[in-house]
Parts: sequence; structure tokens; C-alpha cells
Amino acid sequence: MHIEPGIVHGAKMALAFATAAGCATYAAREALKDVKASNGISFAARAAMATVGTFICFQVLPHYVAGVSEVHFIMGTALFLLLGAAPAALGLALGLLLQGMLFAPTDLPMFAVNATTLLVPLFAMAAVAKRLTAGRAYVDLAYSDVLKMSALYQGGVVTWVAFWVVYGQGFGAMGDVMAFGASYMVVVLVEPVFDLVALAAAKGLKGRAAGLLSGRVYAA
Repeated sequence: MHIEPGIVHGAKMALAFATAAGCATYAAREALKDVKASNGISFAARAAMATVGTFICFQVLPHYVAGVSEVHFIMGTALFLLLGAAPAALGLALGLLLQGMLFAPTDLPMFAVNATTLLVPLFAMAAVAKRLTAGRAYVDLAYSDVLKMSALYQGGVVTWVAFWVVYGQGFGAMGDVMAFGASYMVVVLVEPVFDLVALAAAKGLKGRAAGLLSGRVYAA
């Protein structure tokens, strides 16, 4: 989902700055709620874990260019389920920023575009999860539930990539968008399995992970 530099440029970047600012505002509001419900130390620890996890996904795990963007394992659903929406959002943004600063400075001009692509689907998934998981702890979710959440997140990422490409380059670039979408199916298929493995591991840590995981992991 690292959209290639230059896909959106010039005055059109104003929209990316606006959407990224909206994401930051919403994330800040959710962070305040999280801190009040838990505490600042717990929130900071979960945000740090999300940042490290994101950095590993973007820089260490296999990734490759497909069409107009790069295909990465993001683990956004797992970060949300284990750590909460606000820590996951902060971790995704900071992990993306660190990866760009340290290893891919040419990607930094596209930070607002890529941050929006990661965060808007996360917030949409979090909203749907409130209804989908009502009355159940996350460790008790079925594969079908996790698959729906992951498909929503990954579908959102692909949709935003398509939007940015068409917005920046016009419909003539749709062939590259299709190539990216087809390659991204690997992520769509693999990540729900990882999400379930992560939840199973969290279930085994019940009573030993206080403050390091979201309260919703074990409580409805």
C-alpha cells in the first residue's frame, strides 16, 4: 500500500493533507477515550508495540511492487483486535513514518496519502466491529468474524489505493490498479489466519498480559 511517489502531486496533495489531518484528529479523540478507560502507561505500551509491529511488516517482512503501489503484510486487523483502535492507528502512522525516514526517504512526500490509506479503513473496521462483536470478547470470535473484519480492512486499503491513483493519474492507470488488487489477494487470504493465531496466543496469556492488550480482548 506504499503508493509510488508522484502518483499524487502538486495541488492535488491538498486533499491528502486534509484527509490525513482528519485521521489525526479522530485518532486523537479515540486516544483520549482509551487513556481514560485504561491509563497512559498502558496506552503508550500498546502504541509502541503497534509501531514496532508496523515497522517490521513494512521493512522486514517480504514486500514487492505491484502496479502503482507496494504489497505489504499490514496486520491492521490484528493490531486493532489486540491493542485497540487508537494504539493501532498511532502505531500504523508512526511505523510508516519511521520506515520512510530510516529506509525510504523518497516515500515521505506520500506520507499523507499512505497514512490515509491505512487509517480510514482501520476506523471503518472499528465502527463495524462494535456491532459485529457485541457481547463477545475478541478471543471468542470465530474465523468468519475475523475474516469479515480483515476483508473490510484490506478492501478499504485497496479502495483507497484505487482512489488515489485515479485522482492523481486518471482512469488510464486502472490497469496498474488492477494489477495491485490482484497481487494484494495474497494479503487478504493470509492475514485472517494470522489474526486468529494472534488471538489464540492472547487467549493463552489471559491473566498475564494486563495493560499490554486491549480490554476488549478478554471482556465483552
